[in-house]
Amino acid sequence: MAESTPGPAEGTPSIDVMMPYYGDVALMQAAVRSVLAQTDPDWHLTVVDDGTAAGVPEWFAQLGDPRVTYLRNEVNLGISANFQKCLELATRDRLVIMGCDDRLLPNYIAAVRALATAHPKIGLVQPGVRVIDEAGAPTSSLVDTIKRRRYAPKELLGDGGPVVLQGEALALSLLRGNWLYFPSLCWRTDAIQATTGFREDLRVVQDLAVILQLVAAGESLVADNVEAFEYRRHAQSESSRAAVDGSRFDESRRFFTETARRMDEIGWHRAALVSRRHRSTRLHALTLAPTALRQRDAAAFRRLVRYAASTK
Repeated sequence: MAESTPGPAEGTPSIDVMMPYYGDVALMQAAVRSVLAQTDPDWHLTVVDDGTAAGVPEWFAQLGDPRVTYLRNEVNLGISANFQKCLELATRDRLVIMGCDDRLLPNYIAAVRALATAHPKIGLVQPGVRVIDEAGAPTSSLVDTIKRRRYAPKELLGDGGPVVLQGEALALSLLRGNWLYFPSLCWRTDAIQATTGFREDLRVVQDLAVILQLVAAGESLVADNVEAFEYRRHAQSESSRAAVDGSRFDESRRFFTETARRMDEIGWHRAALVSRRHRSTRLHALTLAPTALRQRDAAAFRRLVRYAASTK
């Protein structure tokens, strides 16, 4: 068994790393190893297994690290409910809900702890993110290029240091195009636990729904461009499949219409207008139409084009 490590220095936040797990065993193990490899050893990892893969409990048992807790659900909860369970299990000051196929760079805990210590009241911390492919190699997609070049704050393209955003300006920025990487975010635990959490009726916009709840409640975000997280982008992920067949945009339309009403209610009328138009998701649908055409999926092609051309 590894020796327990001392608690954080006074004034620095303790960090829960929560990992809702389902899917590929090897990628999950790589994700866990990336947590174990942190230069700052003060963290606690909790893996909540929503699957039945053989050998997984035994693999965790042999790790012998008291900072790692492994739990297997007695019944399959599904994605949203498993994320919600992770949220409810968190007890430390700060919380990360990392993807079971993503990886922390060795400096992640140190980086987010430094940002959270410098901004103790901040609800959200976004460190710099490196995008990798299925094999773990650095990659870049059109989506990621647009996130960084068009929607993210321009200060993050240079060496200007951390950027703090809040209020309608932050909501407006995210509704124009969600440039955050949800699994890399470090949340203030009491803030996210005060939201309604992960909704069962949402799948592909769950992340933005939770984030906007915090923003509307008055929470701020600090973002930095120093890379500390590796986000794995799969060509055949659930969101990618739902995007190509157009089904994700039915959810998006409903969500942005609902959000526009919410923004109007709190007096953020510019943000409401941007949400009502949701131009970035309509543009995304248009870029996917040729793929549906190549796959000879006429129904998906028509759905994507109709959504891209819609005005509400």
